[in-house]
Amino acid sequence: MHKLRSLSVAKVAKVFSRLSTRLKNTAGRPSAPLGSRILTNPDDIFKHNMWDHVQWSEEDKENAQQKAQENSCVKIPLNEQGKFDTEAYQYWDKFYEMHQDKFFKDRKWLFLEFPELLPSDTKYQATTRCHHQAEILLPSESNMDSETRHHQHSGTTHYRRHAPDCQKARQGASLENNEDATQTSTFPGQHASFRILEVGCGVGNSVFPIVNSIKGTDAFLYCCDFSPRAIQVVKDHPDYDDSVCHAFVHDICEEMASFPFPPQSLDVILAVFVLSSIHPERMQGVVGRLSTYLKHGGIFLFRDYGRYDFSQLRFKKGRCLSENFYTRGDGTCVYFFTKEEVHDLFSSAGLEEIQNLEDRRLQVNRGKKVAMHRVWMQSKYRKSY
Repeated sequence: MHKLRSLSVAKVAKVFSRLSTRLKNTAGRPSAPLGSRILTNPDDIFKHNMWDHVQWSEEDKENAQQKAQENSCVKIPLNEQGKFDTEAYQYWDKFYEMHQDKFFKDRKWLFLEFPELLPSDTKYQATTRCHHQAEILLPSESNMDSETRHHQHSGTTHYRRHAPDCQKARQGASLENNEDATQTSTFPGQHASFRILEVGCGVGNSVFPIVNSIKGTDAFLYCCDFSPRAIQVVKDHPDYDDSVCHAFVHDICEEMASFPFPPQSLDVILAVFVLSSIHPERMQGVVGRLSTYLKHGGIFLFRDYGRYDFSQLRFKKGRCLSENFYTRGDGTCVYFFTKEEVHDLFSSAGLEEIQNLEDRRLQVNRGKKVAMHRVWMQSKYRKSY
């Protein structure tokens, strides 16, 4: 386990002794959002894999800032950055060819944090509180966080995407799948009264919990990814049902690519660990284009990496592309957000803030007796009526 954020038992006990005192003087926390497993007794640290609503000390903050400064002081030269964009499709198709749908677990927590995914007359039944760690792999040098390997569409405005044969084929598939919406008045899901789009759907770990929950309702799900192999895995899944779901190839960074539905036709857009994989200078354009497809009153649901998450601090020198933006050993990229950046990103697209939270947790490896600070952003923004 990397030493950057591995905390000794003694230090963890000291931190949570202070936290316990503060919690006794505050009102009880709600079961949602972001969980309700609060560590009030430091002796209980290794009883669970994850603790919610963790408070950082000033020392924690200073150490995190220092680690980030150290690992970002050496940038990858601009003339070497292009491959992380132009070859992203190849990296991900190889990944899905190897792992298919065996690498990730379905996101059972989706409806607890994002009940907006279901029509108002649909109720999701959950027998137990599903914590996000159910689908998170403990970080190691050879295996990155499982949440981010679904959907990486990296890019930078320092160079434009070129169109090698594989990308031309991808664009062709996208245009073929989307031509119905642009050339005719009919489109998949046109008769549904409630429409959802998941961007960067990967092999469907959000798709199928949603599909199985909206069957029998008047809802319809669209899901897209820029990997044709990932979309084929989704379509081959036994729960795939084209009466309630339409999966298609699409790269959200391609400005001219169209969707198989008209503007202002979506009730919900879901982006879970997707935007962080896009170059910071392209994010605003992506969010702006996606927002045009929301109905008035539609909602954009977002979850992604937060600034100084453990996975940021464990990067080694020489992996930084730009400030708070890195590339991993396998060529995929990741950005780490602040609340202010998230707010600016969505409000600049004309959306109104409903929720903008920083999800700070303590992830525990009970076998190795180490704990790691995790930071995620979770937000909801609405298109005005």
